[in-house]
Amino acid sequence: MNLKSDRPTVQQALDRLTREIALARQEKRTALKLIHGYGSTGVGGDIRVAVQKRLRELVLGGELGGCIFGEDWSTADDETWRILEARPELKTDPDLGRRNMGVTIVLL
Repeated sequence: MNLKSDRPTVQQALDRLTREIALARQEKRTALKLIHGYGSTGVGGDIRVAVQKRLRELVLGGELGGCIFGEDWSTADDETWRILEARPELKTDPDLGRRNMGVTIVLL
């Protein structure tokens, strides 16, 4: 799910995140890959920061099964290994091991 495709405001991106999580649950998905960008122009990154904050809140509140930010989405990360053992289909993700700060894996 691309949260930044049409250059939304932070609030629009967060609203989109909420809708996409609800839709994924309705469709009985177990994981989502979010593309939120990381402020590569040297400025910005506000969507990334806001999305990561919201996801942390949802995980702490028990509303999500977990999330791995792109910079940690690596086989060298213990939490990533836990997720890959539970969902081996994620081993084919092209961003695995690339330390891509512009993505996040979300477990529903």
